[in-house]
Amino acid sequence: MAGMSLAAATAGSGRTVVLDAEDQPGYHATGRSAAFWTESYGGPGVQPLTTASGPFLRSGGFLTPRGALTLAEANRESELRDFAEALGAMGIRTEPMDRDALMARVPGLLDGWTSGVLEPSCCDIDVAALHQHYVSQSRQADVEIINRARVEHVDREERGWRLRLASGGEITCDVLVNAAGAWADEIAGLAGVRKLGIVPMRRTITQLKLSQEVPVDLPLVLDLDGRFYFKPESGRLWLSPHDETPSPPCDAAPEEIDVATAIARLEGVVDWKVERVERSWAGLRSFAPDRLPVYGFDPRVPGFFWCVGQGGFGIQTAPAAAELAASLLLGRQAGPIDPAPYLPDRF
Repeated sequence: MAGMSLAAATAGSGRTVVLDAEDQPGYHATGRSAAFWTESYGGPGVQPLTTASGPFLRSGGFLTPRGALTLAEANRESELRDFAEALGAMGIRTEPMDRDALMARVPGLLDGWTSGVLEPSCCDIDVAALHQHYVSQSRQADVEIINRARVEHVDREERGWRLRLASGGEITCDVLVNAAGAWADEIAGLAGVRKLGIVPMRRTITQLKLSQEVPVDLPLVLDLDGRFYFKPESGRLWLSPHDETPSPPCDAAPEEIDVATAIARLEGVVDWKVERVERSWAGLRSFAPDRLPVYGFDPRVPGFFWCVGQGGFGIQTAPAAAELAASLLLGRQAGPIDPAPYLPDRF
């Protein structure tokens, strides 16, 4: 999503080539998203990008209203109020929920969960449609997308870069954009650029068949401590233990212990019976040390541009992030979002 959205945002400003190591675009984190848009996700440093992306996503038909419900156990009311106040400070509307209101939203909720906060603005994202939009927009502007193009060697030349591919081909370019997700620091290392400390984190999701019907209007349900989230999907339940396990860049696979942990946590929230695990998957969300994305030219190496560290919020921020990154890449006037918090020179 990062590479394709930026390619689309810069299309027409020069020749652009997108190199993708896999057989198809969007194979890794983009294709494994839990697919929701919520303004609180990622905290106050990410929220401006999420909020600014909302109008484009809504007008394009990429969002479907869902709502997000954060639960708190008994005697956590003051912490929940602090949470709601923090969201309010970011301009995010919330609604307090008592036990009766929670039961109406989450049937079968166990007794220990007594209060919650609803974010009505949370929506599902049609990730595949959004990604395909950027692919189509790029191709219409003659952006060349090359798959099975794993970069094996990078040379700095007098006026740009020469990339050697594992297939034996070569690419030369004036500007090298590093939008390699979990592989971002590896690409930097190949180019002789100081690594930023981008850490890939594994996130697990499992699809469950329940003995009872999953309410189609169930909100995205999370807890105050970030130990789980779940949402309905095509008559099934998508559930995550909200794990963040450091991982080398790879084709991530779920661990049985993480799936078991997720189900155990679900059983501590609702009295729903799990009939079977239908499938599970994992993806890598990549974070910079301060957990904010990184957009901008490297301060030490001319012609090397960072577009990395999107964490779990890369899809929901893609429209605004791509426009911000494009303005930095092309030297255009930046829009309403201050780029300073996201520049690589902060490291």
